[in-house]
Amino acid sequence: MLTVHHLGISQSERIVWLCEELGIDYELKRYARRADRPLAPDDYKALHPMGIAPVITDGALVLGESGAICNYICARYGDGRLTPGPDDPDFADHLFWFHWSNATFGATLTMQMLLKNGGDSNPMAGFVAERSRRAWTMIEGRLGEAQFFGGRNLTTADIMMVFNLTTGRAFSGATIEDYPNVKAYVKRIGARPAYQRAMAKAEPDGVSLTATRS
Repeated sequence: MLTVHHLGISQSERIVWLCEELGIDYELKRYARRADRPLAPDDYKALHPMGIAPVITDGALVLGESGAICNYICARYGDGRLTPGPDDPDFADHLFWFHWSNATFGATLTMQMLLKNGGDSNPMAGFVAERSRRAWTMIEGRLGEAQFFGGRNLTTADIMMVFNLTTGRAFSGATIEDYPNVKAYVKRIGARPAYQRAMAKAEPDGVSLTATRS
């Protein structure tokens, strides 16, 4: 059976949500972060050579990386759902936001997180701040013209992006108070039954930073 190995408060919440949206059978194994510091425990790190979340296993297969896992699950278990085909008018937009989520936006949030305690003295601070501003402006504009990042319907582009707009954003210290389209979007996502089921399973102690937070 497909097994989702979920590390608390991490990108693996994406995969739990994906499985709930697809309504597929899967086993969920939860791992708590270490008590002495907020890192993955040794048994989670042993799952994959990178030692980071997310990770799935499916029989003998061990697979990491959010985007690869989304593609694998949808191709093997999704029956074409959540992934527009090449003849769909939303195909290119879906592809862009799906890949942009981690390659550009997630990387920018990570840089902000690493720099936020160093003040403005770091020569990279201005570059990252401007990169972040442009990213948030793009996101606000996209959500003003479409219901979802992939277009008319929820796709795996949304599965990828929502973590960055919620938990990832909180880690970076960013706020969405000045972005009404983003605020409305994360509230819509937070109201989805599949998202609520996923968060209840992934973070039953209520420690997850949910999509409705600003």
